[in-house]
Amino acid sequence: MSGGPEPISAEGLRAVREELAQLRVERGKVAATLRGVEPVGDRADAADELQRASEVTRLDRRIVELEGRLREAEVAGEPSAHVVGVGSTVTVRFDDGTQETVEISELAEERDLTLVTFDSPLGKALLGRRAGETVNYETPAGAASAVVVSVGHDG
Repeated sequence: MSGGPEPISAEGLRAVREELAQLRVERGKVAATLRGVEPVGDRADAADELQRASEVTRLDRRIVELEGRLREAEVAGEPSAHVVGVGSTVTVRFDDGTQETVEISELAEERDLTLVTFDSPLGKALLGRRAGETVNYETPAGAASAVVVSVGHDG
């Protein structure tokens, strides 16, 4: 990513909010099973308690990460209509002449648009590019290139 606040696609925003809601529910359930300062029974009970406490810590970290991502997306606003970024829709023409419209996303999910994650080889090559530029990237079959035909966003 660019290092500054990154926009997020509408689909990415929905997915982050959904994951955050699920994590908060899960955290509440796990936290409710913790005994607090009461003495724990045998070693197995102590180990189980420690594992649940570790799970709460893991969930808390992920919740903070997602909350930060939502704040960052809010500050960043809409993706640029001229430069490829997370949330942009990009029409590219590949070496074989085929043309495809893809969305640069944080998350890989099945949708009507072809999603390309920002950290994939093609996604990395497209970030920061403008219409008319050629990008080079690696595929399992070897080096490839594509021309950015147009840049937009999913509004």
